Amino acid sequence: MILSLATCAWVRKHQNVLVIGPTGAGKTFIACALAHTSCRENLSAFYVRMPTLCYTLAMARADGSYARMLTRLARTALLVLDDFALAPLTDAERRDLLEVIEDRHGTGATIIASQLPVEHWHEMIGDPTIADALLDRLVHNAHRITLKGESMRKKKRSIDTKEKKDVT
Repeated sequence: MILSLATCAWVRKHQNVLVIGPTGAGKTFIACALAHTSCRENLSAFYVRMPTLCYTLAMARADGSYARMLTRLARTALLVLDDFALAPLTDAERRDLLEVIEDRHGTGATIIASQLPVEHWHEMIGDPTIADALLDRLVHNAHRITLKGESMRKKKRSIDTKEKKDVT
């Protein structure tokens, strides 16, 4: 599947990719690798963590640049939303996210990276109507990558620790 996604045909078709897995399994690595490939194909990409996006949109609303920010996000060929559904969304956050996803639907591709399985997103979004609208736009034309296993950071740490013991 990764080799197929590396062609970026899905970006050109305005499809989505959902990368789901436990902490440290490589979700961000895969999402960023796909975004990098998109850039190498002269397709624009923008990476942002969900907490940062929510904060940025709130600040844009406050300083009057909200419409400009939404336009910028809508024009990007590939939007990568990392750390999706770490915490329940507030009313303003879910409405902002719906605006972003609605503006991109059919015109841009989106990667969502999350620790939480898709079947639990509804409760993290909160409002059932907005959750239905979001999931309808995100999930139905999405490629899914489900990662398993323990944290790569933990594995790297145990390898580094072993190497240090071997040296001494």
